[in-house]
Amino acid sequence: MADWLAALDRRAELRARAGLTRTLRPRAADDAVVDLAGNDYLGLATHPEVTAAAAEALSAYGLGATGSRLVRGSTDAHHALEDDLAGWLGVDRALVFSSGYLANLAAVRGLTQPRTLLVSDAHNHASLIDGCRISGAETLVTPHADVAAVAAALAAAPGRPAVVVTESVFSVDGDLAPLAELHAVARRHGALLLVDDAHALGVTGPAGAGGVAAAGLAGAPDVVVTATLSKALGGAGGVVAGPAEFVRHLVETGRTFIFDTAPPPAVVAGVRAAVRLARDGDALRAELADRVAAAVRRLGAAGLSVSAPDGAVISVTAPGPQEATAWAAACREHGVAVGCFRPPSTPDSRSRLRLTVSAGVDRADFDRALDVIVECAP
Repeated sequence: MADWLAALDRRAELRARAGLTRTLRPRAADDAVVDLAGNDYLGLATHPEVTAAAAEALSAYGLGATGSRLVRGSTDAHHALEDDLAGWLGVDRALVFSSGYLANLAAVRGLTQPRTLLVSDAHNHASLIDGCRISGAETLVTPHADVAAVAAALAAAPGRPAVVVTESVFSVDGDLAPLAELHAVARRHGALLLVDDAHALGVTGPAGAGGVAAAGLAGAPDVVVTATLSKALGGAGGVVAGPAEFVRHLVETGRTFIFDTAPPPAVVAGVRAAVRLARDGDALRAELADRVAAAVRRLGAAGLSVSAPDGAVISVTAPGPQEATAWAAACREHGVAVGCFRPPSTPDSRSRLRLTVSAGVDRADFDRALDVIVECAP
Protein backbone atom coordinates (compact mmCIF):
# COMPACT_ATOMS: atom_id res chain seq x y z
CA MET A 1 0.00 0.00 0.00
CA ALA A 2 2.95 2.33 0.54
CA ASP A 3 4.16 1.99 -3.05
CA TRP A 4 2.00 4.85 -4.28
CA LEU A 5 3.44 7.16 -1.60
CA ALA A 6 6.97 6.15 -2.55
CA ALA A 7 6.14 6.94 -6.18
CA LEU A 8 4.97 10.41 -5.14
CA ASP A 9 8.21 10.94 -3.22
CA ARG A 10 10.19 9.96 -6.30
CA ARG A 11 8.25 12.41 -8.46
CA ALA A 12 8.82 15.15 -5.88
CA GLU A 13 12.54 14.39 -5.94
CA LEU A 14 12.62 14.72 -9.72
CA ARG A 15 10.81 18.05 -9.53
CA ALA A 16 13.31 19.27 -6.93
CA ARG A 17 16.24 18.35 -9.18
CA ALA A 18 14.65 20.33 -11.99
CA GLY A 19 14.10 23.35 -9.76
CA LEU A 20 10.30 22.92 -9.85
CA THR A 21 9.51 22.50 -6.15
CA ARG A 22 6.59 24.64 -4.98
CA THR A 23 6.29 25.81 -1.38
CA LEU A 24 3.47 27.34 0.63
CA ARG A 25 4.58 30.41 2.60
CA PRO A 26 2.09 31.73 5.17
CA ARG A 27 1.72 35.53 5.17
CA ALA A 28 1.01 37.40 8.38
CA ALA A 29 -1.47 40.28 8.43
CA ASP A 30 1.32 42.69 9.33
CA ASP A 31 3.73 41.37 6.68
CA ALA A 32 6.11 44.20 5.76
CA VAL A 33 7.33 42.69 2.48
CA VAL A 34 6.96 44.95 -0.58
CA ASP A 35 4.42 43.06 -2.68
CA LEU A 36 5.23 42.80 -6.38
CA ALA A 37 3.73 39.31 -6.60
CA GLY A 38 0.05 39.76 -5.74
CA ASN A 39 -2.61 41.03 -8.14
CA ASP A 40 -4.03 43.95 -6.14
CA TYR A 41 -3.30 46.32 -9.04
CA LEU A 42 -5.23 49.34 -7.73
CA GLY A 43 -4.57 48.75 -4.04
CA LEU A 44 -8.27 48.24 -3.32
CA ALA A 45 -8.04 45.09 -1.18
CA THR A 46 -7.44 47.20 1.92
CA HIS A 47 -9.26 50.36 0.87
CA PRO A 48 -11.40 51.60 3.79
CA GLU A 49 -14.57 51.80 1.70
CA VAL A 50 -14.07 48.21 0.53
CA THR A 51 -13.38 46.76 3.96
CA ALA A 52 -16.24 48.77 5.51
CA ALA A 53 -18.71 47.41 2.94
CA ALA A 54 -17.46 43.88 3.59
CA ALA A 55 -17.71 44.34 7.37
CA GLU A 56 -21.28 45.63 7.12
CA ALA A 57 -22.33 42.66 4.97
CA LEU A 58 -20.52 40.26 7.29
CA SER A 59 -22.56 41.56 10.20
CA ALA A 60 -25.79 41.38 8.20
CA TYR A 61 -25.43 38.03 6.44
CA GLY A 62 -22.87 36.09 8.46
CA LEU A 63 -19.70 34.38 7.30
CA GLY A 64 -20.82 32.30 4.34
CA ALA A 65 -23.53 32.25 1.69
CA THR A 66 -24.81 28.96 3.23
CA GLY A 67 -25.71 27.41 -0.11
CA SER A 68 -25.41 27.38 -3.86
CA ARG A 69 -26.72 30.32 -5.86
CA LEU A 70 -29.89 28.42 -6.86
CA VAL A 71 -30.68 27.27 -3.32
CA ARG A 72 -30.00 29.94 -0.66
CA GLY A 73 -26.74 31.50 -1.82
CA SER A 74 -28.08 34.39 -3.91
CA THR A 75 -28.34 37.50 -1.76
CA ASP A 76 -29.25 41.07 -2.60
CA ALA A 77 -25.50 41.76 -2.63
CA HIS A 78 -24.88 39.17 -5.36
CA HIS A 79 -27.56 40.56 -7.64
CA ALA A 80 -26.50 44.16 -7.06
CA LEU A 81 -22.90 43.28 -7.95
CA GLU A 82 -24.04 41.52 -11.13
CA ASP A 83 -26.02 44.57 -12.17
CA ASP A 84 -23.03 46.84 -11.50
CA LEU A 85 -20.65 44.58 -13.44
CA ALA A 86 -23.01 44.34 -16.41
CA GLY A 87 -23.31 48.12 -16.56
CA TRP A 88 -19.55 48.62 -16.24
CA LEU A 89 -18.73 46.08 -18.94
CA GLY A 90 -21.53 47.26 -21.24
CA VAL A 91 -23.25 43.88 -21.54
CA ASP A 92 -26.77 42.53 -21.05
CA ARG A 93 -26.06 40.46 -17.96
CA ALA A 94 -23.30 39.28 -15.67
CA LEU A 95 -23.18 36.15 -13.53
CA VAL A 96 -20.95 35.88 -10.44
CA PHE A 97 -19.09 32.66 -9.58
CA SER A 98 -17.01 31.74 -6.55
CA SER A 99 -13.78 31.95 -8.56
CA GLY A 100 -12.49 33.11 -11.91
CA TYR A 101 -11.29 29.56 -12.58
CA LEU A 102 -14.82 28.19 -12.26
CA ALA A 103 -16.18 31.05 -14.36
CA ASN A 104 -13.87 30.09 -17.21
CA LEU A 105 -14.75 26.40 -16.95
CA ALA A 106 -18.43 27.31 -17.16
CA ALA A 107 -18.01 29.74 -20.05
CA VAL A 108 -16.04 27.37 -22.27
CA ARG A 109 -18.33 24.45 -21.62
CA GLY A 110 -21.42 26.61 -22.01
CA LEU A 111 -20.30 27.76 -25.46
CA THR A 112 -19.67 24.21 -26.64
CA GLN A 113 -22.22 22.29 -28.65
CA PRO A 114 -21.89 19.18 -30.84
CA ARG A 115 -19.06 19.53 -33.42
CA THR A 116 -17.76 22.76 -31.87
CA LEU A 117 -14.17 23.68 -32.67
CA LEU A 118 -12.31 25.59 -29.95
CA VAL A 119 -9.40 27.71 -31.22
CA SER A 120 -7.23 28.46 -28.19
CA ASP A 121 -4.20 30.75 -27.88
CA ALA A 122 -0.99 28.97 -26.86
CA HIS A 123 -0.46 31.35 -23.92
CA ASN A 124 -3.94 30.95 -22.42
CA HIS A 125 -4.37 30.53 -18.68
CA ALA A 126 -4.72 27.05 -17.19
CA SER A 127 -8.42 27.65 -16.47
CA LEU A 128 -9.14 28.19 -20.17
CA ILE A 129 -7.03 25.16 -21.09
CA ASP A 130 -8.88 23.02 -18.57
CA GLY A 131 -12.19 24.41 -19.82
CA CYS A 132 -11.34 23.26 -23.31
CA ARG A 133 -10.38 19.81 -22.05
CA ILE A 134 -13.46 19.39 -19.88
CA SER A 135 -15.76 20.49 -22.68
CA GLY A 136 -14.77 17.45 -24.73
CA ALA A 137 -14.69 19.57 -27.88
CA GLU A 138 -11.95 19.41 -30.46
CA THR A 139 -9.38 22.04 -29.51
CA LEU A 140 -6.81 23.54 -31.84
CA VAL A 141 -4.03 25.49 -30.11
CA THR A 142 -2.72 28.33 -32.27
CA PRO A 143 0.57 30.23 -31.89
CA HIS A 144 0.41 33.12 -29.48
CA ALA A 145 -1.51 36.18 -30.74
CA ASP A 146 -1.39 34.85 -34.30
CA VAL A 147 -4.49 36.17 -36.06
CA ALA A 148 -3.56 34.51 -39.36
CA ALA A 149 -3.33 31.12 -37.66
CA VAL A 150 -6.76 31.62 -36.10
CA ALA A 151 -8.18 32.59 -39.49
CA ALA A 152 -6.65 29.50 -41.09
CA ALA A 153 -8.07 27.23 -38.37
CA LEU A 154 -11.56 28.63 -38.84
CA ALA A 155 -11.33 28.51 -42.63
CA ALA A 156 -10.40 24.83 -42.42
CA ALA A 157 -13.62 24.04 -40.54
CA PRO A 158 -16.41 25.54 -42.66
CA GLY A 159 -19.91 25.11 -41.32
CA ARG A 160 -18.80 24.03 -37.87
CA PRO A 161 -19.68 26.03 -34.75
CA ALA A 162 -16.46 27.53 -33.41
CA VAL A 163 -15.20 29.62 -30.50
CA VAL A 164 -11.98 31.64 -30.45
CA VAL A 165 -10.62 31.52 -26.88
CA THR A 166 -8.13 34.10 -25.64
CA GLU A 167 -7.07 36.27 -22.75
CA SER A 168 -6.99 40.03 -23.21
CA VAL A 169 -3.91 40.95 -21.17
CA PHE A 170 -2.00 37.68 -20.89
CA SER A 171 -1.03 36.54 -17.42
CA VAL A 172 2.57 35.57 -18.19
CA ASP A 173 4.08 38.47 -20.14
CA GLY A 174 1.36 41.10 -19.76
CA ASP A 175 0.90 41.62 -23.50
CA LEU A 176 -2.47 42.49 -25.03
CA ALA A 177 -4.21 40.20 -27.50
CA PRO A 178 -5.24 41.71 -30.88
CA LEU A 179 -8.89 41.56 -29.84
CA ALA A 180 -10.38 43.70 -32.61
CA GLU A 181 -8.60 41.64 -35.28
CA LEU A 182 -9.57 38.35 -33.62
CA HIS A 183 -13.18 39.46 -33.44
CA ALA A 184 -13.20 40.46 -37.11
CA VAL A 185 -11.84 37.05 -38.11
CA ALA A 186 -14.26 35.22 -35.82
CA ARG A 187 -17.26 37.16 -37.13
CA ARG A 188 -16.22 36.57 -40.75
CA HIS A 189 -16.34 32.83 -40.09
CA GLY A 190 -19.45 32.87 -37.90
CA ALA A 191 -17.46 32.04 -34.76
CA LEU A 192 -17.82 33.38 -31.23
CA LEU A 193 -15.10 35.13 -29.25
CA LEU A 194 -14.46 34.29 -25.59
CA VAL A 195 -12.15 36.72 -23.77
CA ASP A 196 -10.71 36.30 -20.29
CA ASP A 197 -10.34 39.92 -19.16
CA ALA A 198 -8.90 39.04 -15.74
CA HIS A 199 -5.70 41.11 -15.95
CA ALA A 200 -7.29 44.00 -17.84
CA LEU A 201 -10.45 44.67 -15.83
CA GLY A 202 -9.87 47.78 -13.75
CA VAL A 203 -6.52 48.41 -15.43
CA THR A 204 -7.29 49.24 -19.08
CA GLY A 205 -10.19 50.52 -21.17
CA PRO A 206 -12.67 53.34 -20.65
CA ALA A 207 -13.32 53.76 -16.90
CA GLY A 208 -11.21 50.62 -16.45
CA ALA A 209 -13.81 48.43 -18.15
CA GLY A 210 -11.12 46.13 -19.57
CA GLY A 211 -9.58 45.03 -22.83
CA VAL A 212 -12.84 44.11 -24.54
CA ALA A 213 -14.24 47.61 -23.95
CA ALA A 214 -10.93 49.15 -25.04
CA ALA A 215 -11.22 47.26 -28.34
CA GLY A 216 -14.72 48.65 -28.92
CA LEU A 217 -16.37 45.25 -28.48
CA ALA A 218 -18.44 45.87 -25.34
CA GLY A 219 -21.90 44.40 -25.75
CA ALA A 220 -21.18 42.65 -29.06
CA PRO A 221 -23.64 39.74 -29.36
CA ASP A 222 -20.91 37.31 -30.40
CA VAL A 223 -18.50 38.13 -27.55
CA VAL A 224 -18.46 36.63 -24.05
CA VAL A 225 -16.26 38.11 -21.34
CA THR A 226 -14.93 36.44 -18.19
CA ALA A 227 -12.85 37.90 -15.38
CA THR A 228 -11.78 37.33 -11.82
CA LEU A 229 -12.84 39.66 -9.03
CA SER A 230 -9.56 38.97 -7.24
CA LYS A 231 -7.13 41.17 -9.13
CA ALA A 232 -7.74 44.89 -9.65
CA LEU A 233 -10.91 44.60 -7.56
CA GLY A 234 -8.98 43.13 -4.63
CA GLY A 235 -11.58 40.53 -3.67
CA ALA A 236 -12.45 37.01 -4.74
CA GLY A 237 -14.78 35.34 -7.20
CA GLY A 238 -15.33 35.38 -10.94
CA VAL A 239 -17.79 36.65 -13.50
CA VAL A 240 -19.13 35.65 -16.90
CA ALA A 241 -20.70 38.53 -18.82
CA GLY A 242 -22.44 38.77 -22.18
CA PRO A 243 -25.80 38.26 -23.86
CA ALA A 244 -28.72 37.63 -21.51
CA GLU A 245 -29.55 34.38 -23.32
CA PHE A 246 -26.09 32.96 -22.57
CA VAL A 247 -26.20 33.94 -18.91
CA ARG A 248 -29.60 32.26 -18.62
CA HIS A 249 -28.08 29.16 -20.21
CA LEU A 250 -25.34 29.09 -17.56
CA VAL A 251 -27.82 29.55 -14.72
CA GLU A 252 -29.77 26.54 -15.97
CA THR A 253 -26.92 24.27 -17.11
CA GLY A 254 -23.56 25.48 -15.79
CA ARG A 255 -22.28 22.80 -13.43
CA THR A 256 -19.66 25.02 -11.75
CA PHE A 257 -22.46 27.51 -11.04
CA ILE A 258 -25.27 25.14 -10.06
CA PHE A 259 -23.30 22.80 -7.79
CA ASP A 260 -20.90 25.25 -6.11
CA THR A 261 -21.49 27.27 -2.94
CA ALA A 262 -21.97 30.95 -3.68
CA PRO A 263 -19.21 33.42 -2.81
CA PRO A 264 -19.64 34.92 0.69
CA PRO A 265 -21.89 38.00 0.78
CA ALA A 266 -19.21 39.99 2.63
CA VAL A 267 -16.73 39.44 -0.18
CA VAL A 268 -19.37 40.29 -2.77
CA ALA A 269 -20.27 43.53 -0.99
CA GLY A 270 -16.59 44.47 -0.75
CA VAL A 271 -16.10 43.80 -4.45
CA ARG A 272 -19.11 45.96 -5.26
CA ALA A 273 -17.49 48.86 -3.41
CA ALA A 274 -14.27 48.16 -5.31
CA VAL A 275 -16.14 48.33 -8.62
CA ARG A 276 -17.33 51.83 -7.76
CA LEU A 277 -13.80 52.90 -6.89
CA ALA A 278 -12.31 51.26 -9.98
CA ARG A 279 -14.78 52.94 -12.33
CA ASP A 280 -13.73 56.32 -10.93
CA GLY A 281 -10.07 55.31 -10.65
CA ASP A 282 -8.46 57.10 -13.61
CA ALA A 283 -5.87 58.66 -11.28
CA LEU A 284 -4.98 55.22 -9.93
CA ARG A 285 -4.65 53.86 -13.45
CA ALA A 286 -2.39 56.78 -14.43
CA GLU A 287 -0.15 56.09 -11.44
CA LEU A 288 -0.12 52.39 -12.28
CA ALA A 289 0.92 53.09 -15.88
CA ASP A 290 3.67 55.43 -14.68
CA ARG A 291 5.05 52.74 -12.38
CA VAL A 292 4.97 50.10 -15.11
CA ALA A 293 6.94 52.40 -17.44
CA ALA A 294 9.43 53.20 -14.67
CA ALA A 295 9.96 49.50 -13.93
CA VAL A 296 10.55 48.63 -17.58
CA ARG A 297 13.09 51.48 -17.87
CA ARG A 298 14.92 50.57 -14.65
CA LEU A 299 15.15 46.85 -15.31
CA GLY A 300 15.97 47.30 -18.99
CA ALA A 301 18.74 49.77 -18.17
CA ALA A 302 20.27 47.11 -15.92
CA GLY A 303 20.54 44.76 -18.90
CA LEU A 304 17.65 42.49 -17.94
CA SER A 305 15.31 41.04 -20.56
CA VAL A 306 11.94 42.64 -19.80
CA SER A 307 8.56 42.27 -21.50
CA ALA A 308 6.75 45.27 -22.97
CA PRO A 309 3.52 45.04 -20.98
CA ASP A 310 0.13 46.42 -21.96
CA GLY A 311 -1.24 45.98 -18.43
CA ALA A 312 0.47 45.78 -15.06
CA VAL A 313 2.21 42.40 -15.50
CA ILE A 314 5.95 42.54 -16.19
CA SER A 315 7.96 39.48 -17.16
CA VAL A 316 11.72 39.36 -16.50
CA THR A 317 13.55 36.44 -18.10
CA ALA A 318 15.70 34.18 -15.89
CA PRO A 319 18.43 31.83 -17.21
CA GLY A 320 16.61 28.72 -15.95
CA PRO A 321 14.28 27.37 -13.26
CA GLN A 322 16.94 27.05 -10.56
CA GLU A 323 18.16 30.59 -11.21
CA ALA A 324 14.61 31.93 -11.16
CA THR A 325 13.93 30.21 -7.84
CA ALA A 326 17.16 31.51 -6.31
CA TRP A 327 16.49 35.03 -7.65
CA ALA A 328 13.00 35.15 -6.16
CA ALA A 329 14.31 33.80 -2.83
CA ALA A 330 17.05 36.44 -2.72
CA CYS A 331 14.50 39.18 -3.37
CA ARG A 332 12.34 37.87 -0.55
CA GLU A 333 15.32 37.87 1.82
CA HIS A 334 15.69 41.57 1.00
CA GLY A 335 12.02 42.27 1.71
CA VAL A 336 10.55 42.09 -1.80
CA ALA A 337 8.00 39.49 -2.96
CA VAL A 338 8.05 38.65 -6.69
CA GLY A 339 6.39 35.92 -8.71
CA CYS A 340 8.49 33.02 -9.97
CA PHE A 341 7.23 31.26 -13.10
CA ARG A 342 8.88 28.08 -14.36
CA PRO A 343 7.89 25.29 -16.73
CA PRO A 344 5.36 23.72 -16.92
CA SER A 345 3.54 26.88 -15.75
CA THR A 346 5.05 28.88 -18.60
CA PRO A 347 3.78 28.29 -22.14
CA ASP A 348 7.16 28.71 -23.84
CA SER A 349 9.49 26.77 -21.49
CA ARG A 350 11.16 30.02 -20.36
CA SER A 351 11.62 30.72 -16.68
CA ARG A 352 11.02 34.23 -15.47
CA LEU A 353 10.20 36.47 -12.59
CA ARG A 354 6.73 37.94 -12.89
CA LEU A 355 6.22 41.35 -11.34
CA THR A 356 2.70 42.59 -10.77
CA VAL A 357 2.70 46.33 -10.23
CA SER A 358 0.32 47.88 -7.70
CA ALA A 359 -0.67 51.49 -7.23
CA GLY A 360 -1.26 50.65 -3.58
CA VAL A 361 2.43 50.10 -2.75
CA ASP A 362 4.26 53.11 -1.32
CA ARG A 363 6.16 54.72 -4.19
CA ALA A 364 9.48 54.87 -2.33
CA ASP A 365 9.12 51.16 -1.44
CA PHE A 366 8.31 50.39 -5.06
CA ASP A 367 11.42 52.16 -6.34
CA ARG A 368 13.56 50.40 -3.73
CA ALA A 369 12.07 47.05 -4.75
CA LEU A 370 13.24 47.59 -8.32
CA ASP A 371 16.77 48.18 -7.04
CA VAL A 372 16.58 44.93 -5.04
CA ILE A 373 15.50 42.97 -8.12
CA VAL A 374 18.45 44.34 -10.08
CA GLU A 375 20.93 43.71 -7.27
CA CYS A 376 19.76 40.12 -6.77
CA ALA A 377 19.75 39.22 -10.47
CA PRO A 378 21.76 36.07 -11.33
